[in-house]
Amino acid sequence: MMEEVERIDTVKQYNDSVGVDTLHPLVSVVNFDEIPTYQYFRRYMGIYAVFLKYINCGDMRYGCQPYDYEDGTLVFIAPGQVYGIDSKGKLIKPSGRALVFHPDLIVGTPLGKHIKEYSFFSYEVNEALHLSKKERATINDCLEKIAAEIDLNIDKHSKTLIVSNIELFLNYCMRYYDRQFITRNNVNRDILVRFEDLLNDYFNSDLPRKLGLPSVTWCAEQLHLSPNYFGDLIKKETGNTALDYIQSKLIDEAKVKIFDHFKSINEIADELGFKYQQHFTRLFKQKTGMTPNEYKNAN
Repeated sequence: MMEEVERIDTVKQYNDSVGVDTLHPLVSVVNFDEIPTYQYFRRYMGIYAVFLKYINCGDMRYGCQPYDYEDGTLVFIAPGQVYGIDSKGKLIKPSGRALVFHPDLIVGTPLGKHIKEYSFFSYEVNEALHLSKKERATINDCLEKIAAEIDLNIDKHSKTLIVSNIELFLNYCMRYYDRQFITRNNVNRDILVRFEDLLNDYFNSDLPRKLGLPSVTWCAEQLHLSPNYFGDLIKKETGNTALDYIQSKLIDEAKVKIFDHFKSINEIADELGFKYQQHFTRLFKQKTGMTPNEYKNAN
């Protein structure tokens, strides 16, 4: 039997589903501690949502990933994503808060132009943001300000102030994610080692010939991470993009192969996953300042 997926395309639909009044058509702050028990379904979201320690029991799913919440955890959902809890028909008492807003709220605002820069909206649920007590207090303060503004009668300043406060909220989240990348250094190092091993295995196999150059998305999938989280983590750890890292690894492999006198540059390009030798030559020159032949003769 297929599990039920609810469609949430408006703020009112979301508010109705959890049983709270709609005070503003495009934005809502929900306090789950004030809501009675209810049954959960999986949901297709047509709106933005941020959940703070949404629930502390049951099977929270986001994409295909199950996840047990910890106290003070933030998860971000963007329009077009499916998330939810299969409470298997049981009623659950939720805990925590949510900020939900419709894309129309931010159209034409600075936030609307930059919302894609908040890459954590595309992270998987197991890449959630875990807050310290101080950070949680700041986040709650931001939510209070947004809720207070929603409570007032709408006037010509309402939209500007609400959107500015949402942007402030998201900027704090960006800061806390940066902090998390640093404090989870051991986990990050482990991912870097696994990434290095993945690339070594890739170039030592016949996969380049079959699949071409490994993409950032392919590497992220092999490491069970979302491409955005993986890209952000590699940039924070190494100072380079994941694509730069892959290309540097490829150049290292190419340098070794160039000294095999039985191989032509064309064969090397083919072994490394290039369809055309000139693409390989161009990348090699871009990275080293020399063509493969110039490098071979110079050394």
